[in-house]
Amino acid sequence: MTVAQEANQQAPVGVMPVLGLLGAMLSVQVGAAFAKGLFPVLGPEGTTMLRLAIGALMLAAVLRPWKVLPSRKNLPWLAAYGITVCAMNMLFYAALQRIPLGVCVALEFTGPLFVATLGFRRLLDLVWVALAVVGIVLLSPFAGISRGLDPTGVALALAAGACWGLYIIFAQKAGAELGVRTSAYGMAIAAVLALPFGFNAAQAYLTDSHIMAGAAVVGLFSSALPFYLEMLVLARMPAKVYGMLVCLEPAGGALTGFLFLHEKLDLLQCAGIAAVIAAAFGTAVAARRPMPLPA
Repeated sequence: MTVAQEANQQAPVGVMPVLGLLGAMLSVQVGAAFAKGLFPVLGPEGTTMLRLAIGALMLAAVLRPWKVLPSRKNLPWLAAYGITVCAMNMLFYAALQRIPLGVCVALEFTGPLFVATLGFRRLLDLVWVALAVVGIVLLSPFAGISRGLDPTGVALALAAGACWGLYIIFAQKAGAELGVRTSAYGMAIAAVLALPFGFNAAQAYLTDSHIMAGAAVVGLFSSALPFYLEMLVLARMPAKVYGMLVCLEPAGGALTGFLFLHEKLDLLQCAGIAAVIAAAFGTAVAARRPMPLPA
C-alpha cells in the first residue's frame, strides 16, 4: 500500500462521498423497481436484454473501451466476466418477477458475502456465516408457508447471488489489465449473450417510445449512473467504510420495494434481511476488499 493509499484509509470521510454511495445504491434499486414495472409487457428476459444493451451503450459512450483492447491472455477472464454479468442479471430479474425486491436483494447479497468470508480464519468469522445462513432460512419458503414466498424465486435469487460472487472474482482477474473499462466490455458481452433469450419478447416494442423510454430509465439507473457514482466514491472513501455502507443494500431494496412497488414484508422477512445486513457488516469490517455493487 502506498503512502497516498494509507492516507486515504485514515482520512475522515466527507459527507459527499457517503451521499454519492447511498445515491448509487438507491439508483440500483430504483432501476430494479422500474424494471419490474416492465415485466408484464417484456417479461424478465426482454427487460434484461434491453437493460444490458442500453447499459452497454451508455458505458461505452462514457468509458470508450476501444481505447484499451484486451490481450489474448485476458480474453478468457473477460469472457467469464461477461457470462456471469449476463447470468446474474437474467437470474435476478427472473427472481424479482416472483418475490419482493427486498427479499430478492438480500438473498442475492449472500453470494458475495460468502466469497468475502473464504479467506477468514478466526472463530468470530463463523458468526457472520451463521448469521447469513439464519437470514437465508428466515427468507426461505420453509420459514412460513403462509407467507407465500415462491420457492423458485428464492432459488433463482440465490443462484443470482452465486453469480455475483463469481462476478467479483472474474472482475478482479479481467480488471487487472483493463481497469474500469472492464465493465463496458463485460456489459457488451452480456448484452450479446442475452439476445437469444430476450429478443423475441422485446422485438414488438423496439419502436414503442413509451416502453423504450422505460428501458432507458432502467439502463440509466441500473448501470450508467451507479457505476459513475461508485467510481467517484472509490477515489474518496476508504475501502472498509465503502464495504460497510454497501451492507445497507438489502435495506434499500426493501424500502424501494415498499415505496415504488407497494411490497410489504412481514416480521420474519424483515428479521431475515436484518440478519443478512448484520452478517455483511461484520464481514466488511474484517474483509480486505469491499464487495462492489453488481453490474
